[in-house]
Amino acid sequence: MTSPTAAPAPRTVVVTGANRGIGRAIAERFVANGDRVATVYRSGDLPDGVFGAVADMTDSAAVDAAFTQIEAELGPVEVLVANAGITKDQLLMRMTDEEFESVVDVNLTGTFRCVRRVSKGMIRMRRGRIVLVSSVVGLYGGPGQVNYASSKAALVGMARSITRELGGRGITANVVAPGFIETAMTAELPAERQTQYEATIPAGRFAQADEVAGVVQFLASDDAGYVTGAVIPVDGGLGMGH
Repeated sequence: MTSPTAAPAPRTVVVTGANRGIGRAIAERFVANGDRVATVYRSGDLPDGVFGAVADMTDSAAVDAAFTQIEAELGPVEVLVANAGITKDQLLMRMTDEEFESVVDVNLTGTFRCVRRVSKGMIRMRRGRIVLVSSVVGLYGGPGQVNYASSKAALVGMARSITRELGGRGITANVVAPGFIETAMTAELPAERQTQYEATIPAGRFAQADEVAGVVQFLASDDAGYVTGAVIPVDGGLGMGH
């Protein structure tokens, strides 16, 4: 008679920007899974069961202090989901240095600050899961989004470089690239605009945030131990081949 499979031991998971949207859905998934979940965020209310450390992603010392606070409360970080991001859309010719640099500083350099901080503990433990949340726009492009698309495309190079550096230490690094997600923001679009967007998506609909969260949860699981340096689109086929 086979013995029942033991439930996986709870892990310490950090999801940046867990106060809304995709980040919130991801954090809720890990809480439901029995993990110890924390976030680094700027403001807003958090899902039940999520420990919050407030920090500005553009401040290395503040990010380091937030992770120190999380480790003191929950233990060494075994899973990092880098989700925090901002947009400042503007046409290329009108985009200011500040509009470009501020988006890159949060979305790309902010992610780097988090990854650098957790990597030390993961190397000591010889295990870890790093999931970077990009966007279909990172590979597909978007008008008025030179700053955002650049920052999101760069996460692919980051994950693949991390994989080459740390792949032999039980650490994986992957990218999830969501497409259009059903959020409060998309719900406010005029019905005609929503229909136009949906017409470009082979699946014919927007995704639920929880559908992205499910893919992130898989990449953080033991089952995905041999998946690393991958870009997983969750976009209903919108960006096929990109």
